[in-house]
Formats: sequence, C-alpha cells, structure tokens
Amino acid sequence: MNLKPEALVFEISAPGRLAVSLPKGDTPSYPVPANLARAELRLPELDELTVVRHFTRLSQKNFSIDTDFYPLGSCTMKYNPKVNEVTAGLAGFRNTHPLVGEEFSQGALELVYRLQAMLAEIGGFKAVSLQPAAGAHGELAGVFMIRAWHLSRGDTKRTRILIPDSAHGTNPASCTMAGLETLTIPSNAEGGVDMDALKAALAGEAGKEVAGIMITNPNTLGLFERNIEEIARLVHEAGGLVYGDGANMNALTGVFKPGLSGIDVMHFNLHKTFSTPHGGGGPGSGMVAAGDTLAAFLPGPVAGMKGGKYRLELPAKTIGRMKSFYGNFGVLVRAYTYIRMLGPEGLRRVAENAVLNANYLRVQVEKDFPVKYPRACMHEFVAMGDIAEGIHTLDIAKRLIDYGIHPPTIYFPLIVSEALMVEPTETESKAVLDEFVRVMHEIAEEAKHNPELLHSAPTTTPIGRLDEVAAARSPVLCYRG
Repeated sequence: MNLKPEALVFEISAPGRLAVSLPKGDTPSYPVPANLARAELRLPELDELTVVRHFTRLSQKNFSIDTDFYPLGSCTMKYNPKVNEVTAGLAGFRNTHPLVGEEFSQGALELVYRLQAMLAEIGGFKAVSLQPAAGAHGELAGVFMIRAWHLSRGDTKRTRILIPDSAHGTNPASCTMAGLETLTIPSNAEGGVDMDALKAALAGEAGKEVAGIMITNPNTLGLFERNIEEIARLVHEAGGLVYGDGANMNALTGVFKPGLSGIDVMHFNLHKTFSTPHGGGGPGSGMVAAGDTLAAFLPGPVAGMKGGKYRLELPAKTIGRMKSFYGNFGVLVRAYTYIRMLGPEGLRRVAENAVLNANYLRVQVEKDFPVKYPRACMHEFVAMGDIAEGIHTLDIAKRLIDYGIHPPTIYFPLIVSEALMVEPTETESKAVLDEFVRVMHEIAEEAKHNPELLHSAPTTTPIGRLDEVAAARSPVLCYRG
C-alpha cells in the first residue's frame, strides 16, 4: 500500500501551531472528570491554511458524481439536483422544529400530506407512510405489516416468507428481524421466478404456513417479472400477501403502477428513484405504500387533514412508529421538489431513459462481457467478468478506477458468477455511455494480452490494491502513528 505522508493529518502536525483562536470564556470553567479524560489522547497541531489545504486535497481525491461516471448497480440514483438543496435550505423548512407542534408546522405537514398523495398515485396504492428511514427499514415495516395482518385474523401459523433468489440481499434479514422464516424460490432460465417452484411452496399444508412473498420487480438482474400478476394471484389464493421491493422503481415511474398488479405493500427508495442524497449510508427514506388490505396497518403517524388544518394521525391498526417525528424531513423536501419539477410526463421520461440507457450499454458491453440473461433489461443489467484465464470481476473493477470510472456493483446478485451489475441511470448522455463502452473494450483486450495490468490495478490512486481479506479479518479502525 503506497500512502503519501501528507495524506495523514497527524504527519504534518507541528508543536505550537493553531488553526483558530477562541475568545476568552465568560462562564465559570470546570475540570473534566477524571473518568472521562484521556491523558494519552494526542491531537494534531496545525495552522488554518494547512488544514484548509489538507482537506481540499482530500476532497479532490474523492470520487464524486459531480466529476465522473458512477455506474453502481442496484444502489442509489447517483443524481442529486442542486435545486433540491435550495428548497431543502429554505428557512421555513430548514429552521422548523418538530416539537413546536402542528399549529406552527402547517407548511411542513402540507408538504408531507401532498408527498404522500403523489407517491400513492405514482405507485397505484391507497395510502403511504413516510416514516421509514431507508430501504431495508421500509422492508422491515412491510413485513411487520404482513405479520400484523395475519395475527389480527388469529392466523398464527403463517411464519414463512417466500423470497426469490433474485431479490435484494436485505430481504431475508428483514424477515428474520421480524421473527419469520424464509424459503428461497429459484429463478427460471429467463431470470424470472420459477413458477413450478412457487406453486410447490404454496401447495398443501406447507402453503398454510406462508405469510407472503417478498418480490423485487424489476429484480436484481435488472429484469421485469413478467408473471407478477400470476404470482400475486397464487399467493393470495393460498392466503398470503405480496410485499413489493420497490428499490428499482426508477425503471417504472409513469409506466407501471405496482399496486395495480396485486402487490399489497411496497417500499420506494426516495434516495434512489426520487433523487435524494444517500451518501455514506444515509440519510435515506424507504417510505411504504399499501393497498386496501394493509393501509390501516401502515406505520405512523401520517399526515392527514381535518377542518382545513393539517395534522398527524395514526392509521387505525398501525404497527407503530418506525422513526421519530416526520421521518427524515429534509429528504422528503428534496423528493417533493423533484416530483414537482418533473411532473407526470417527466417521471415517465425518467423511466424510459433509464431503460434505454441500460439496454444500450447492455448490447454494447456484452460483446466483451457475457450477460447471463441476455433478454431486454430494465434500468440495469448483470454481466460477467471472468473473460480470460486468471481474470476475475475484482480485477475489472479495480482497473476501471485507473480510467476514472467508479466500478459497478460486483459479485451481486449471487446467482450470477463473477457478476458485474451496471446501472447507468437516465441522467447520463450517449457520449458518456460510449466512453464507458470504449473503456470496457480496452480492459477486455488488456485482460487477454496484458493481464498483469489488471492484477496490479489501481495504479493511479493514492492507495493501491488492498489486501481485502486481511482488512476484513484484522480491521484497523483508528490512526496509529
């Protein structure tokens, strides 16, 4: 690992340097309790200009959507319009505090009320809760709702959730946290749900233990589930409910309403489809939408209206709170802005362009990198990186860094060997996509004729190829001089 000394703030410390002078205190001072003080704590001593230069240099080394192409699959939208930040920074939104009460929060509550209605319309559902703070949080809410519905009817035997092997990886974890078991349903040759396996899981006494199915559509292969209505019908006939993982809704807005296909509850990632930021794992918003069967079980409070005033209210059979106050309110303002800026026609164009860009890349890239399921994809596709002797997907990903491109998601979904999951999104131009195709072709040639280039990549970054196995087994979580 090659790490330049100036990259570490401790290495440029010098005794006696100060970056800021604080005014003399005008209140009594008290010693820090001995049990809270760390005598061995060594902080760097730096002047202001050195601090500014240090962090500016670090920021220039960071990868950013504002500087380069970011085709990470099945993650975040990678597009945060600057106008969103303007509206989220308006004083009435920025300075409001949830403890001031409904009387002084009418503007914030109106935005929540309107956003709930818009998202319900987009998804084809009856009602929406904006409480969950992330996609997996929304999943957990949906599974809780399904469990609560069965228990409300006295049906205690339904403890199993069916999950296709093409689902998002958090689905099984959400079920386990809700106290339910999971059963994996395999994919068929086209990358959809194996209908024979589904029917077998729903048959006889085993079917009476099924609480529902969690289905991602489009799935993590980037493929639309053609049998979604038939799947919903079979699960409902067996007494179960259908949970929709709507993380990939950016392929469907304005074109397809999942709530009209038989899905009972579904989460949307506002931090993917609706352009809100999700850097560093948060803050996100995994709002949940429900149809007639489960609307009363939504987490609350939700925004309602009575006597011309907006207010917070709990759904009749709510599973309770999933988040404090209104949820991640600043994120909600950004999503509301995005939807209002685009309107119905704009949202449809988002989906159309996301699908167009992904299929354009798929056709171009699969000339060098095979695609396991080569039918038309939706917003993303999954190629395979083992294209030459001794070459693996990790090598492809690391080499992309040398070309200034963020690697796609790798080794997921697990049902594709040496997976490369590519999502260009609707915001990239044909010129950017063509440059990515050129780079992928060049890397494919290097893999065949000069594989050492890939094995040693990246070579243009401050830190080279890391020993990822050692890092996972023996993590170093703090600076040691």
